[in-house]
Amino acid sequence: MGFDGEVWRVLRGTELVGDIVIDDADFPWLSGRFEPGPAYDGVRELFARELALVSVEGDLDVEAWEAAYDEILRLVSLESPRGPVPAFLLHIEGDAAWFRWSDEPDEDP
Repeated sequence: MGFDGEVWRVLRGTELVGDIVIDDADFPWLSGRFEPGPAYDGVRELFARELALVSVEGDLDVEAWEAAYDEILRLVSLESPRGPVPAFLLHIEGDAAWFRWSDEPDEDP
Protein backbone atom coordinates (compact mmCIF):
# COMPACT_ATOMS: atom_id res chain seq x y z
CA MET A 1 0.00 0.00 0.00
CA GLY A 2 1.54 3.31 -1.06
CA PHE A 3 1.26 6.30 1.22
CA ASP A 4 3.36 8.81 -0.78
CA GLY A 5 1.44 11.98 -1.46
CA GLU A 6 -1.39 11.20 0.95
CA VAL A 7 -2.53 14.07 3.15
CA TRP A 8 -3.18 13.26 6.81
CA ARG A 9 -4.83 15.95 8.94
CA VAL A 10 -4.14 16.95 12.53
CA LEU A 11 -7.21 18.51 14.11
CA ARG A 12 -8.10 20.29 17.32
CA GLY A 13 -11.82 19.66 17.47
CA THR A 14 -12.94 20.89 14.06
CA GLU A 15 -10.02 23.32 13.66
CA LEU A 16 -7.09 22.43 11.43
CA VAL A 17 -3.79 22.13 13.31
CA GLY A 18 -2.07 21.15 10.07
CA ASP A 19 -1.70 18.78 7.17
CA ILE A 20 1.00 16.14 6.82
CA VAL A 21 1.90 15.37 3.21
CA ILE A 22 3.44 11.90 3.33
CA ASP A 23 6.77 11.50 1.56
CA ASP A 24 8.27 8.48 3.35
CA ALA A 25 6.93 5.22 4.74
CA ASP A 26 9.26 3.14 6.89
CA PHE A 27 6.94 0.71 8.67
CA PRO A 28 5.59 1.35 11.21
CA TRP A 29 6.40 5.05 10.76
CA LEU A 30 5.09 7.51 8.19
CA SER A 31 6.69 10.92 7.77
CA GLY A 32 6.21 13.98 5.67
CA ARG A 33 6.08 17.71 5.29
CA PHE A 34 4.00 19.46 7.96
CA GLU A 35 1.92 22.39 6.74
CA PRO A 36 0.60 24.30 9.78
CA GLY A 37 -3.02 25.35 9.92
CA PRO A 38 -4.80 28.06 11.90
CA ALA A 39 -4.95 26.02 15.15
CA TYR A 40 -1.24 25.12 15.23
CA ASP A 41 -0.15 28.05 17.38
CA GLY A 42 -2.38 26.72 20.17
CA VAL A 43 -0.51 23.40 20.36
CA ARG A 44 2.95 24.23 19.00
CA GLU A 45 4.53 24.39 22.48
CA LEU A 46 3.01 21.03 23.47
CA PHE A 47 4.73 19.31 20.55
CA ALA A 48 7.99 21.12 21.29
CA ARG A 49 7.89 20.05 24.95
CA GLU A 50 7.05 16.44 24.08
CA LEU A 51 9.87 16.21 21.55
CA ALA A 52 12.34 17.85 23.94
CA LEU A 53 11.57 15.18 26.52
CA VAL A 54 12.19 12.40 23.99
CA SER A 55 15.41 14.04 22.76
CA VAL A 56 17.03 14.41 26.19
CA GLU A 57 20.37 12.67 26.49
CA GLY A 58 20.41 9.90 29.06
CA ASP A 59 17.37 8.34 30.67
CA LEU A 60 13.93 9.27 29.43
CA ASP A 61 11.65 10.59 32.17
CA VAL A 62 8.73 8.37 31.16
CA GLU A 63 6.24 9.97 33.54
CA ALA A 64 7.01 13.48 32.29
CA TRP A 65 6.81 12.34 28.66
CA GLU A 66 3.51 10.50 29.22
CA ALA A 67 2.03 13.60 30.88
CA ALA A 68 3.13 15.78 27.96
CA TYR A 69 1.85 13.34 25.36
CA ASP A 70 -1.45 12.81 27.19
CA GLU A 71 -2.03 16.55 26.86
CA ILE A 72 -1.45 16.30 23.11
CA LEU A 73 -3.89 13.38 22.87
CA ARG A 74 -6.45 15.33 24.87
CA LEU A 75 -6.31 18.22 22.41
CA VAL A 76 -5.65 16.80 18.94
CA SER A 77 -6.81 14.02 16.68
CA LEU A 78 -5.31 12.49 13.56
CA GLU A 79 -7.29 11.79 10.41
CA SER A 80 -6.10 9.65 7.53
CA PRO A 81 -7.52 9.99 4.02
CA ARG A 82 -9.78 7.09 5.03
CA GLY A 83 -11.07 8.65 8.24
CA PRO A 84 -10.24 9.19 11.94
CA VAL A 85 -7.31 7.31 13.46
CA PRO A 86 -8.14 5.83 16.90
CA ALA A 87 -4.56 5.60 18.25
CA PHE A 88 -1.37 7.36 17.19
CA LEU A 89 2.05 8.61 18.26
CA LEU A 90 2.83 11.90 16.51
CA HIS A 91 5.87 14.17 16.55
CA ILE A 92 6.02 17.58 14.89
CA GLU A 93 9.17 19.66 14.54
CA GLY A 94 9.27 22.67 12.24
CA ASP A 95 8.00 21.62 8.84
CA ALA A 96 8.46 17.89 9.53
CA ALA A 97 6.09 15.38 11.11
CA TRP A 98 6.43 11.66 11.73
CA PHE A 99 3.99 9.26 13.28
CA ARG A 100 2.77 5.73 13.69
CA TRP A 101 -0.82 4.70 14.16
CA SER A 102 -3.12 1.84 14.97
CA ASP A 103 -6.63 1.06 13.84
CA GLU A 104 -7.26 -0.37 17.30
CA PRO A 105 -8.08 2.25 19.97
CA ASP A 106 -6.92 0.12 22.91
CA GLU A 107 -3.46 -0.66 21.52
CA ASP A 108 -0.40 1.52 22.00
CA PRO A 109 0.65 2.64 18.53
